Amino acid sequence: MSREKTKRNRLQSVSIPAEIIFHLIVGGFALACIIPFIFVIIISFSSEESIRLIGYSFKPLQWSTEAYGFVLKMGSQLWRSYFNSFLVSIVGTTVSVLMCLLYAYALFRRDFKYRKFFMFFAFFTMLFGGGLAPTYMVCKQMLGLSDNYAALIVPALVNPFFIIIMRTFLQTSVPEELIEAAAIDGSGEYNTLFKIIIPISKPGIATVSLLTMINYWNDWFLTMLYVRDSSKFPLQYLLMKVQNQVDFLIKNSSVIGIEASKILQNLPGTSLRMSLVVFIVVPIACAYPFFQRYIISGLTIGSVKG
Repeated sequence: MSREKTKRNRLQSVSIPAEIIFHLIVGGFALACIIPFIFVIIISFSSEESIRLIGYSFKPLQWSTEAYGFVLKMGSQLWRSYFNSFLVSIVGTTVSVLMCLLYAYALFRRDFKYRKFFMFFAFFTMLFGGGLAPTYMVCKQMLGLSDNYAALIVPALVNPFFIIIMRTFLQTSVPEELIEAAAIDGSGEYNTLFKIIIPISKPGIATVSLLTMINYWNDWFLTMLYVRDSSKFPLQYLLMKVQNQVDFLIKNSSVIGIEASKILQNLPGTSLRMSLVVFIVVPIACAYPFFQRYIISGLTIGSVKG
């Protein structure tokens, strides 16, 4: 036993030079991920004249906050859209993850009679969709999803891919003996799910929650289809409309008039795009640390089991 243990320790040990090389590789990869976002922030604070003369640069000829000032001029509409995005993301993520967990738990239970049918039902929708026109008719006419928050939440509630991810996580992390022991002690299905399964499955739930929240936060297509009331616009759709309007004015400035043309040519174009990226990315980046410890603990569980 001692010889096998010594051999295992040798295999698991890493020499100092190898550890230094490993840290340099990981550090370089981290910089490769961080530098583009820093570059976006620098460009968003660059003047349009500087971008026109020297292009993208870490050291622009002139710093400017014109792009942020242009966005902030929207005033109450901007903060209303922020509120809409937060509301849709939080409510949609909560309901969607709950539905995903309930569906995955049913697929996880081997004693569920219709397990194979519902697994095929979920997988089939990943391969074949009904199309945009039938989906629009069902959501708009049958469900009445128009100019309300439900139109931004309901169509994206069920994601078959996330269901399969959650079912796989349950199969690899929750022992069936635990379910049997709970049943012997008289625990019902909902009691077993919410008091036994969910505390064990926090890493998987956190991962699916993060991915779902990103989907809701970045979505603008549902707004374009079902919402006309500007008070319901989420942030992404509002900023996309602003960017399209500015691009249209800049491209057609030559036919408006000489004086108006000079004013429009000085509108922030590229810097505005980058400032919009900052407005969109920063809130969701701040949400990641709340999920990080659960995701890391899930990776640790997987490494220990391996």
